[in-house]
Amino acid sequence: MLLDRETLDFIPLANLNPVDYTMRSVLQNRVNRTKILDVDESKRRINSEWAALSHTIGECAVGEWLQHLPDCVRAGGGHFEHTL
Repeated sequence: MLLDRETLDFIPLANLNPVDYTMRSVLQNRVNRTKILDVDESKRRINSEWAALSHTIGECAVGEWLQHLPDCVRAGGGHFEHTL
């Protein structure tokens, strides 16, 4: 709902997915701290670590997205990382 309200029509939502990237990165780091022996252990770790993730991680990612939104608008929805 926030993305629908805050995103301009010319900016594809797929290009503004900081929560997914942030959560995936944090989850991957936590799951892969030690060697995984098999698929079942991998599934258990993913579920366990997902349940343990703090909502603050997502809130921070959304906050960063909101800070960079004006840069994205100025770039017309294009690349703007070089301007940060």
